[in-house]
Amino acid sequence: MTVRVQAADFDVGQEIARLRADDRSVGAIASFIGTVRDVNDAASITGMTLEHYPGMTENALESIVDDARQRFDIADALVIHRVGALLPGDQIVLVAVTSAHRGMAFDACAFIMDMLKTRAPFWKKERMPDGERWVEARPTDDEAAARW
Repeated sequence: MTVRVQAADFDVGQEIARLRADDRSVGAIASFIGTVRDVNDAASITGMTLEHYPGMTENALESIVDDARQRFDIADALVIHRVGALLPGDQIVLVAVTSAHRGMAFDACAFIMDMLKTRAPFWKKERMPDGERWVEARPTDDEAAARW
């Protein structure tokens, strides 16, 4: 299980290949890639800055992955979350899970992402042509997490 918080971009293909790494028991790899949109709440977005609380953020992500491992029969999991200044189209987050079967991989991947949105200490500030704003928590994220 690997958790990384970093400013640098990541190569999805390389990361998933490393996650699988010749484990012949893996029959499924499920992944989610989040990217920066150019529009949010009907406003044009020119960029985003992601901040975090070092140490606390990694611990929260590790706890989420540990919870997923206890709930689902998975072989491995990877979470990479970027911080710093990002532009529309940039990758923000990668969640990838391996398992013997697709159902567990899909469920664990969705669980990790839903929990990340509600339990990991990240703060997003969007840049728009006319200024900046902090992104508020969304009730839909809480609803998604509550289903677990």
